[in-house]
Amino acid sequence: MKIEREAHTLVQRNQLYFFYLKDDETDAKVDVLGKIARDNGFEIAGHPNNASIIVSVGGDGAFLQAVRKSGFRQDAIYVGITRTGESGLYCDFDLDNFDEMLHSLMHEELEVRRFPVIKARINDGTEYHCLNEVSIRSTIVKTIVIDVLIDDVYFETFRGDGLIVSTPTGSTGYNKSAYGAVIDPLISSYQVSEVASLNNNQYRTLGSSFVLSKDRKLTLNVQPTGNDHPIISLDNEAHPITKISSLEVDMDETVIKTVKLKNNSFWDRVRRTFL
Repeated sequence: MKIEREAHTLVQRNQLYFFYLKDDETDAKVDVLGKIARDNGFEIAGHPNNASIIVSVGGDGAFLQAVRKSGFRQDAIYVGITRTGESGLYCDFDLDNFDEMLHSLMHEELEVRRFPVIKARINDGTEYHCLNEVSIRSTIVKTIVIDVLIDDVYFETFRGDGLIVSTPTGSTGYNKSAYGAVIDPLISSYQVSEVASLNNNQYRTLGSSFVLSKDRKLTLNVQPTGNDHPIISLDNEAHPITKISSLEVDMDETVIKTVKLKNNSFWDRVRRTFL
């Protein structure tokens, strides 16, 4: 992740789009936010493709959905706002400091974070970007068998419930629950973690997470052992492919740009969330 200061004028960054799960309570709050934004010279876009700033309301889940549903736009800034009682590693603002966010966008040089993204290709087909992680898991009471290749070279055969491939920011999510490491987003890399691996005298895996450079390619080949209908999850969405034979993961130059508040680094938020 790169952090840099960018000077943006109000003219360049004055189109807001609010992404949230619609309900009466949140609708009312977003209406208030929209009025405040318009009073400060911003315009409310009717579609995320027309916005220069995409604002998610509702924590990390809403932020991930906002990024996915808007197509991982490289020409927009994403901003996360939490509601009362919520916390989020992607969200620097809450409903109570919305004015502060607008002031930063209007009058200050923006400190922009660039979060790295992984790219997943299923069955040599369509490519999907993921900001958090891509996971492959068994859907039946039977271990899944996966050959793991790094740069097209065989590494190991995994047997267990599944594998998680996470970005540095995604390392605090499902990956952490599977005892993976938390990775600094300044390191351009991605992590592979096991879910309930089977290790005995007959079967053996590395038995720990491992981290790959952004320049490496990971290939996961599902072996036909009667469990060839696993579930693939892209961030917080299940992918509707019924038969999975392979999953390729690598990284390109795609990033997600977010606005950073002063004195609120990634590690500040990790400490606040977990410690």
